[in-house]
Amino acid sequence: MIRRLKYHEIDFVKYAQCLENSEQRKYSAAKDFLDTTSTMPWEILVYKDYEAVMPVPFVRKYGMKIVHNPKLCQQLGVFSSKDNVDLNEAFLEYLEKNYMIRAYPFNDVNQLRTKIRIKKNFLLYPDVYEKVYARYSPKRKRKLRLDEAVVKESEIKTISYDIAKAFIEANTIGLSKDNDLFEFMRIFESFYKLNYLKFTAFYYQQQIINVIATYSDGNMVALLGNFNDKDYVRLSGASVLIDHIIKENIETHIFDFEGGELPNIEEFFRGFRPELRPYGIIENSKKNLFKRLGYLILRGKSFL
Repeated sequence: MIRRLKYHEIDFVKYAQCLENSEQRKYSAAKDFLDTTSTMPWEILVYKDYEAVMPVPFVRKYGMKIVHNPKLCQQLGVFSSKDNVDLNEAFLEYLEKNYMIRAYPFNDVNQLRTKIRIKKNFLLYPDVYEKVYARYSPKRKRKLRLDEAVVKESEIKTISYDIAKAFIEANTIGLSKDNDLFEFMRIFESFYKLNYLKFTAFYYQQQIINVIATYSDGNMVALLGNFNDKDYVRLSGASVLIDHIIKENIETHIFDFEGGELPNIEEFFRGFRPELRPYGIIENSKKNLFKRLGYLILRGKSFL
């Protein structure tokens, strides 16, 4: 039996236990992560007595609740002790019957018979760093071999949110300064204050030229942001920073690259020789949403 619970109805102790004991465990389904990234109180679908759960974040538009994964939240889906395709299909059916869905991602463990769009993600699994490095592509290894003159004038430092914020705002390309960037920085600041997020910078000639933001939770370290001064791309500071974080954590933690859809980003990530871990996502255009709205209104459904 699958039930729908609003935020105030959720037993978060049982919810957390279900996530921790699940085969699909993802940091992005945790309460702290969703509380921070979601702009509204989220809901869950729950099977029996929290034997399986499915977090459902949403936004409110046109006076309705519309399911949409929050910024920086790559994967959600069904969480259970053992992934079960029949159970996953039951959750999917319930979700589609009872919600307006703009975008909802499952996770890389969830198996489904229903055909949905597949997206790419890349992971490095725990191993001895020397073995991980040995698998890097020849091109990535060349990028990591900095000239001696560059090495003498460069260093890697962990920096504060305020220092990172100034660099990110000055070097972000492709985001609206008034909307997307503001929301990303709000999320980064909240995670930083909760001690989940770390900013690592590559300094060259005492000037920051690259910053990466990494999120740590349990046995996972995830790359949530990679920001570069375009005038110094040739120095390969981003590669050096990512390799540095991998070296620090890979013996005990999974490293999650958090993406890989854009060809140039995929090529960059593949240079570290990670494992491709695809996941499914339900997506609907605005046109299809309005068509579905009309159909569901006729059936007496409410989305307030």
